[in-house]
Amino acid sequence: MAEQPGDQEDLAGLPFVGPAGQVLNRALAEAGVPRSETYVTNAVKHFKHELRGKRRIHQTPNPSEVTACRWWVAAERRLIRPRVIVALGATAGLSVFGKATPIGRNRGVALQLPDQVQGVVTYHPSYLLRVPDAEAKAKAYGLFVQDLRFAWGLAA
Repeated sequence: MAEQPGDQEDLAGLPFVGPAGQVLNRALAEAGVPRSETYVTNAVKHFKHELRGKRRIHQTPNPSEVTACRWWVAAERRLIRPRVIVALGATAGLSVFGKATPIGRNRGVALQLPDQVQGVVTYHPSYLLRVPDAEAKAKAYGLFVQDLRFAWGLAA
């Protein structure tokens, strides 16, 4: 689960079709996770943005917007019945766990959800696109792949 649709996702009506989706697809492949066996959704269903000229610039959803979309996420969970939910980023973590779930303190561990689903929190692929230092970017990407591999192991 991710934060919200990005500009390209909003225009296409599909999740993770832009640059962050390319990062996610590459990381899933490296982690040995078949993309066809995953369900990808967003915590917030609309693209919150600010117009700057002709560009639509992403704005982070606030907690009330995450809460307003939780019924939708709960309905998806009832239909999909996942064994593991991977929260990609802090906003998704808030949606999945119902509270702030800092990535640095919680990544790499299974967090039990009330319905016996395991939760894993990790970086959002768009964060990996913004890390300015090449060495730090490579390290964060490696941890991201590790987290996806860990979550896949929980699902098996």
